[in-house]
Amino acid sequence: MAYDTILFGMEGGIARLTLNRPDKLNSFNTQMHTEVRDALGRLAGSDARVLVLSGAGRGFCAGQDLSDRAVAPGSAGIDLGESIDKYYKPLVLSLHNLPLPVIAAVNGVAAGAGANIALACDIVIAAQSATFVQAFSKIGLLPDSGGTWTLPRLVGNARALGLTLLGNKLPAEQAAAWGMIWQCVADADLGTTVDALATTLAAAPTRGLAWTKAAIRASWQHSLAEQLDVERDAQRKLGRSADYAEGVAAFIGKRTPRFTGR
Repeated sequence: MAYDTILFGMEGGIARLTLNRPDKLNSFNTQMHTEVRDALGRLAGSDARVLVLSGAGRGFCAGQDLSDRAVAPGSAGIDLGESIDKYYKPLVLSLHNLPLPVIAAVNGVAAGAGANIALACDIVIAAQSATFVQAFSKIGLLPDSGGTWTLPRLVGNARALGLTLLGNKLPAEQAAAWGMIWQCVADADLGTTVDALATTLAAAPTRGLAWTKAAIRASWQHSLAEQLDVERDAQRKLGRSADYAEGVAAFIGKRTPRFTGR
């Protein structure tokens, strides 16, 4: 499939998906949703071992393209729930459930759904000039794309309420200090930092990483005893994997492991 609103490619175990509507700050319209879904679907059965999600131009993603959702004052309004069910919910769940690490490389603004899509990724690295904005309160909405679930878990209720009720810009440095994202780096270093991390993860034991992210995400729903059972069951299966055998052999042999993700 030829893409018009995104760039997508795979090389050396690294898949790269770039939102590519820079004139609209990479805001989502129906076509972009369709193309992103197709690209993510291509990861299954591919050689990809890590996904990098980024935005073209001067911003990561400004969320929903509101020109697609305009309503006349005094009208009956619009059913935004249909858009959530059809587009944003599947997108966020896909990012959560991908059996490989997902890196968000955030430049410029990440606003509305764009901010929460970034936070749905496993590791977020932002340029120093980047900002995160829960812009929903400015247009009479509540955070979607998992924002009401993700934010309080990342920064606590007080900060989540402040961010969402006020809709203020949160600088990347503050986001990192609060533990909302993994790392804030100088603008000039964003590309090289993300590339180095993606290369590291592409050489890592992918199956073990996939089980790790799944276990951590599920832990919020479990008691300690239940989570210990999750860890037991996972270790039982991972202990029979080729990557575990290779990791132990490399450790004993004092050499660099060559993981295959199996």
